[in-house]
Amino acid sequence: MSAPVLPSSGPENEPLTVVGGGLVGSLLALYLARQGHSVEVFERRADPRKGENQEGRSINLALSDRGWRALQGIGVEEAVREVAIPLYRRVMHDQRRQLTMQPYGKEGQAIYSVSRAGLNQRLLDLVDEEPRVQVHFNQQCRRVDLRNRTLEMFDTAAASTRVWPYRHLFGTDGAYSAVRAAMQKTDRFNYSQQYLNYGYKELTIAAGPDNSWVIEKNALHIWPRGQYMMIALPNLDGSFNCTLFFPYEGDVSFETLQTPAQVRCFFEEVFPDAVPLMPELEQEFFENPTSSLVTVRCYPWSVADEVLLLGDASHAIVPFYGQGMNAGFEDCTILQGLMAQYGHDWLTIFQQFQQQRKPNADAMADLAVYNFEEMRDRVADPRFLLQKKIESKISAQYPQQWLPLYSQVTFSHQPYAEAWASGQEQERIMQRIMPHIKSEADFDQPAVQALIAQELARRQ
Repeated sequence: MSAPVLPSSGPENEPLTVVGGGLVGSLLALYLARQGHSVEVFERRADPRKGENQEGRSINLALSDRGWRALQGIGVEEAVREVAIPLYRRVMHDQRRQLTMQPYGKEGQAIYSVSRAGLNQRLLDLVDEEPRVQVHFNQQCRRVDLRNRTLEMFDTAAASTRVWPYRHLFGTDGAYSAVRAAMQKTDRFNYSQQYLNYGYKELTIAAGPDNSWVIEKNALHIWPRGQYMMIALPNLDGSFNCTLFFPYEGDVSFETLQTPAQVRCFFEEVFPDAVPLMPELEQEFFENPTSSLVTVRCYPWSVADEVLLLGDASHAIVPFYGQGMNAGFEDCTILQGLMAQYGHDWLTIFQQFQQQRKPNADAMADLAVYNFEEMRDRVADPRFLLQKKIESKISAQYPQQWLPLYSQVTFSHQPYAEAWASGQEQERIMQRIMPHIKSEADFDQPAVQALIAQELARRQ
C-alpha cells in the first residue's frame, strides 16, 4: 500500500536532502519519494551491498507492529517477512540449565528477528528502484552550515571535498549525528547523553547439522544473571546472534576478563548450557568490539522549515525494549501523515512533528532502561513470573480495561507516553493485588476477584 503522491512544482521541486542512509534514512527517502519529492541521500559508509569489509553492528533487531506498519506504508512488508523469524516468547535460561517460558502476547502474537544489515540492504534495493532518489555513498559530513544551508561532504573513496546546498534537510545520521552537532551550537538547544555503565559484545551460537537451530528457534533467549545478562536471537542460517550486556568495570566485568582462560571459566560457570554451543567463544570475545549503550535526548528537533532530526539523531535509546528501530520507523509514518495533511508547509510539518514525537521519544527512553532492569533482574524471579501470569489472566477477563504494558508498546500503535503512564498505573495496582496471591490458582478466589474488580472500577 503506497502513500498518495502529491504534486510538486516550483521551488518545492528542489531535491530534499537526507544525511544518513541507514535503516531510518533509507525508509524516509522512500516515503519522501512516494510523496512526489526528489531526494538526495548522503551516507558515510560504503554501499553495504558491494561485499566490502563494512564497519558497523550486525546485532539482530526485533521488528514489531510499529515497524511493520511503516514498512506496509511503502508496500514492502511481505518482502521483509520473508527474511524475518517470528519470536513468540521469551525463554529464560538459569545457571542450573533449567528453562522458563513467558509468552510475549496473546496466542499468535510475535516480535520478529531481522538482520540489521539484511534489512538495510533490502531497503537500499528498494531505493535503487525509486527514480526520484539518488544515494551518495562514502560521504562523510564534515560540516553543516545552518546559516548558508550547505553541507561540506568529504568523499572517502575519492579523497575529495564538495559543498552541497540544501533547502530542506533531514538528519537521520544516528546517535552521533553530524546534523545534530551543528544544531547543538545554536541558541537554546537542549541536549543530553547518558551512558549505562554497561557495554555489549556480540557473540555467536553456531548452527547445528544441516543449519538446524540447536535451541528453540521461535523465541528470544535470555540468560538473566542479576547484574548482567546475555540474549540470543535466531538467524535464518540456524545460528543465533548473542549479545552479552556486561559492566565495563567491577569485580565481574569486561575489565576483569583479560585472558581466554578467564573467559572460558566464567562462561562455563555462568552460562553453562550456552558454552558448548559457542565454538568460537574466546576468539569472538577478544576480536569483537565492546560497544557502549547511550540514551540521547535533545530539543528542538528542527530549525525553522530547513532542518529536521529523526530516528537516533533525535532520540537514541538503549536496545532493551526492542523499539529503537521501530520508533525510528514510526517517525516516518508520523511524518508521512503530516505531509499528507499539510502539503508543502514544511514549517508546520516540522513543528507538529517534534511536538508530537518528543514526549513519546522521552517515554520510550525511560521504558528501555526500565526493561533492561526487568530482563536483567526480574525475569528470573518466580514472583515476577507469577505476577505476569496474573496480569495475563486479568487481561483475558477484562480485555477492554487491561492491556499489559509490553503489549501496549509492542503490539499496538498507542503513543509511547500513554503506554508508559498506563503501565505505571498498572504496576501500582499489581502491587496492591499481589500480596493476596500465593499461586496462580488464587486468581479465582472470590476475595481476589472482588479486589481486581474494585481496582479496575476505580481506574475508570
